[in-house]
Amino acid sequence: MDLSTFSFPTTIIFGAGSVSRLPDELKKRKVSRPLLVTDAGIRRTPVFELVNQLVPGAVVFTKVDPNPIEQNVLDGAASYKQAGCDGIIALGGGSPLDAAKAIRLLATHEGPLAGYDDMLDGSSRIASNLPPYIAIATTSGTGSEVGRSAVITIKTTNRKTVIFSPYLIPSVALADPELTLDLPPHITAGTGMDAFTHNIEAYLAKGYHPMCDAIALAGAKLVWDNLPRVMEQPHDLEARSNMMMAAIMGAVAFQKGLGAVHSLAHPLSTECGMHHGTTNAILLPAVLEYNQSAVPERVAHLAALFDGSDAAERVRELNRKVSIQPRLRDWGVSETILPALADKAVQDGCHQFNPRPCTREDLLELYHRAY
Repeated sequence: MDLSTFSFPTTIIFGAGSVSRLPDELKKRKVSRPLLVTDAGIRRTPVFELVNQLVPGAVVFTKVDPNPIEQNVLDGAASYKQAGCDGIIALGGGSPLDAAKAIRLLATHEGPLAGYDDMLDGSSRIASNLPPYIAIATTSGTGSEVGRSAVITIKTTNRKTVIFSPYLIPSVALADPELTLDLPPHITAGTGMDAFTHNIEAYLAKGYHPMCDAIALAGAKLVWDNLPRVMEQPHDLEARSNMMMAAIMGAVAFQKGLGAVHSLAHPLSTECGMHHGTTNAILLPAVLEYNQSAVPERVAHLAALFDGSDAAERVRELNRKVSIQPRLRDWGVSETILPALADKAVQDGCHQFNPRPCTREDLLELYHRAY
């Protein structure tokens, strides 16, 4: 009999105003000189000023790309060591949060970063001697604030690489939905659909994990009910809180695994610069249709959860509600690049958990369906 491992260890302080706990959480962990990892966009916002005032002695690092790359991590680790930092704060969406996890790793571990690739058993080389890390999300999408993985594009392969270890889990997540109230609409939509996809793919993923299944279904329903609501009323704190919880639930649930959507989406970020959550939204209907024959009961359950009979069509309707253009061609992707994208997608480990096996030709056909 195959064994399953169930683990839900992240400490989460959830609710409006929770970011004010930051000084106390640093003090509790004896951090006096943190590296504050964010990006240039967040740096210009009132949210950054709020956090920076809470930790005036922090060393600020903003060199994080929208899809974090290896050089971001190397530069951040150098800043950490040169400034004599003793802990890390990450502020932002999935990119700063993932970059901060990898910076935390290199603060105490030797490179190269590619040596920690989860597909190459990199997790076995990650020890527990990592500095304290406090994660503060400003979007409701990746759920990286509670997860144990970082996704970084490695220079030599130009491939999104998953670095995974329970030791990468943040020391504490401060989940404050007030920080998301002024997100631009397109970021709200893209990150919201990222959370939606995480929950759906986790529910459909292979493997026995009824706890993750239950969390995934509840998380997907939260997005279904609340994403259109926050698009119409951005300062609806209850709906924003529900979206933040949905993102957290998605990241908890996908410890079970993800699926073909993510293997298809990752190359579109590295090769075409597309926003990850938006890309997930575009690809999800085609992958749901592809998976129908493998897990018909589960796909039907999703359709019923969304008050319909066709899960893929209900997702297309949600995309329309939140103003996400439905085809890859709408986002400037050239059809000629699809074969090269399929070459990279088949190398991505996420599709290994897809309920229906995927060959390179299957993945190419899915790109064409979404094109």
